[in-house]
Amino acid sequence: MTHDPSDLPPEPQEGPSATPPRDALASSADPNDQGLGGAGGSAQAPAFVDWEFAKATGRRLTPAGPEVSPAEAQEIVAAIRAAAARAQEPVAETSRMHAPGQAPPALVVDRPTWIALNLDSMAALMSPVFEKVAADRRLPATGAGMSVGSKITGAEAGALLAFMANKILGQYDLAPQGTPRLLLVAPNLVAVQRELQVDAADFRAWVCMHEETHRVQFTAVPWLRAHLIERATSLAGDMTPTPSELAARLREVVGRLPDALGSGGGGLADLFATPEQRAKIAEVTAIMSLLEGHADVVMDDVGPKVIPTVAEIRGKFTERRKGVGAADRLLRRLLGLEAKMAQYKDGAGFVRGVTDEVGVDGFNAVWSSPETLPKPAEIHDPAAWVRRVHG
Repeated sequence: MTHDPSDLPPEPQEGPSATPPRDALASSADPNDQGLGGAGGSAQAPAFVDWEFAKATGRRLTPAGPEVSPAEAQEIVAAIRAAAARAQEPVAETSRMHAPGQAPPALVVDRPTWIALNLDSMAALMSPVFEKVAADRRLPATGAGMSVGSKITGAEAGALLAFMANKILGQYDLAPQGTPRLLLVAPNLVAVQRELQVDAADFRAWVCMHEETHRVQFTAVPWLRAHLIERATSLAGDMTPTPSELAARLREVVGRLPDALGSGGGGLADLFATPEQRAKIAEVTAIMSLLEGHADVVMDDVGPKVIPTVAEIRGKFTERRKGVGAADRLLRRLLGLEAKMAQYKDGAGFVRGVTDEVGVDGFNAVWSSPETLPKPAEIHDPAAWVRRVHG
């Protein structure tokens, strides 16, 4: 999970690295925390994507973070960790959701570390898909061809995450085959706070409220993580053609290109999806809208109690989301990031609409089971969800 839409050291290290000031906001990852236990995914994964090459590409392409001294970096990392810890109690109180046990400390990372951890998660998520493709023997590949191909796909994956790495403020990484962790991207928190010219402590607290809400969603609701991973894995498998299916799928894509570039398109996912797959995309999108909207509502509802400048931050942050150039807007549309932005607004409208009718406890019935999650049409019609779930 991310909110709106930094060089990986040889081993992640605690606190800021001993690099020059411009790169001082380095990873604070525990060297014993291996994310998914390595970036290979399944044994077949490296044959299709060279994940280590993807990480190297991401490291090369991601821009350096804002200029801070090593001392400033150490102070900032400590402040972000503290803000994440302080967010736990007000989020639990406001959402009326309580996760069992003690939450592990947030992982404060730089951009390349965020890339590396997300590539590990991507490898695990795509492993079943690669097994499906590998089972299609109609178009055998040579060892040399697969090696070159895996480098190309690795470079593509690394470039994609490098583009996103300077936009992500925080994320609850579901880690499909590992340990989920709350990630906070230190250089981006500093860069956006400086750009908006808002109070640094208040901005850190505000972002941490959003990301802590995601942590609570997935830890207080035992079935939710496995359900979302299963839906995403299933959808990825459905949408990835085997070699023998590829030619026919490409012919279908040509006619959909104008829709993908249009203002209502969901990006490349919609471009390659069949009508049946689009229905599944809509189901997953409804879940994501719920999660993002709920986190936005909680972060703003908590705000006035503990964040004096929350109204100023929300206003400036909302304006910032609108301020992108034409080229950036096209790329965001192709990647589905504009649809991602709509999830915050649509989901927040659903949460507030339901809460207005049945209160917070009535809204929390949404977490009862997969069957009580909102259907795609209900995201825009909260009363329909209330009728279906509450009668």
